[in-house]
Amino acid sequence: MLTLERFSFGVGDRFAHQAKAQLRAFQMLARDGIDVAPVWNKSNREHTFIGSEPQSVFDAAKVAVQELGWPQGWHIDADHIRLETVDRFMACSDFFTIDVADSIGKPAAAADVQAFVNRHPELVGTLNVPGVSTPLTITQADVERVAAKYLLAVQDAGKIYRHIVAAKGEGNIIAEVSMDETDAPQTPPELLIILAALADEKVRLQTIAPKFTGRFNKGVDYVGDLVQFEKEFNDDLAVIAHAIHQYGLPANLKLSVHSGSDKFSIYPIIRRALQRTGAGLHVKTAGTTWLEELIGLAEAGGDGLALAREIYAYALEHVDELCAPYASVIDIDRGKLPSAATVNSWTGPQLASALRHIPTHPEFNAHVRQLLHVSFKIAAKAGSRYIDLLKANEDIVAKQVTENIYERHMRPLFIG
Repeated sequence: MLTLERFSFGVGDRFAHQAKAQLRAFQMLARDGIDVAPVWNKSNREHTFIGSEPQSVFDAAKVAVQELGWPQGWHIDADHIRLETVDRFMACSDFFTIDVADSIGKPAAAADVQAFVNRHPELVGTLNVPGVSTPLTITQADVERVAAKYLLAVQDAGKIYRHIVAAKGEGNIIAEVSMDETDAPQTPPELLIILAALADEKVRLQTIAPKFTGRFNKGVDYVGDLVQFEKEFNDDLAVIAHAIHQYGLPANLKLSVHSGSDKFSIYPIIRRALQRTGAGLHVKTAGTTWLEELIGLAEAGGDGLALAREIYAYALEHVDELCAPYASVIDIDRGKLPSAATVNSWTGPQLASALRHIPTHPEFNAHVRQLLHVSFKIAAKAGSRYIDLLKANEDIVAKQVTENIYERHMRPLFIG
């Protein structure tokens, strides 16, 4: 079976020009003694916005792997696919993020719910799951309620999984099930019930992305109760270990922490949990690289700075349009967005400092960062002008990309 490595890290590359810069961060971490597999991801929505094809992600990654001599595993993620979108990713992907969030809360057939409850009497009662902070108390009514909410989503995951396997072959894919883009977080007891249902559907998932408590807004830090997150994360790890044993799920099944958010404040929590348990982890951080490209262009000055200013000015005029698809994962105070005239007066380093995610920096502006995070369509419309500037300023842009992934994400997460 194609097996995902213990640690894997998803990186987005909106315009397919930073694969080498991204991979250098993984090389630096490997020199620190930590092996993490790169997983390049790009969703159908992003391809549609930009006008790209999934093959471009594979092609860019393959060139980077060959030119840098990367000797270890790497993967291409068909990100947030559904049955109607997956086929265009088949030829060039080995990792499939099956997104069933749209089906959560839609009722499964009553007979299917009852059959699930009847199959799983072991879920009812007080369960002493090793590693869980307090025993799980689950009633039959709880199982019925959770099954009613999630069973249809799990059945959809099964249909999508079987469709992929029919095309790629059993054992030739890495499957992730994503339930993070929904309104309410899944509790550890709910996660256990969902995993039992996925086992029934014979989905050989290697990672699962639940929704955690708190907010994971685009491009900025986690907002939430860190004590609650730590309890939830540790309990979820324990539930997964239990489900592997109880239901015969793949032995390397691990948690996936999704989102375009920079998760700085929870990285130490995750690191401690991994060190304590020996568990694996998949982390997905998308969109950050596009912002590092803008930072690099601003730092470069000249035409690069001019375009970065133009992109901001256009974004400011089209806030509603750009933010609408991401309304649930951004919190922008429009009163804290500077005028286009103000940004036009900034130097390159000033604009870079406003964007670069160093929260303690006096010039950092989380509202500017979130707005530009969701504004990559503007760069896509600029077409060759944007791409040519990336090429002309490759060194300074690549430096931003590598340093961001290695210094602000990988070291805090895996080293401390």
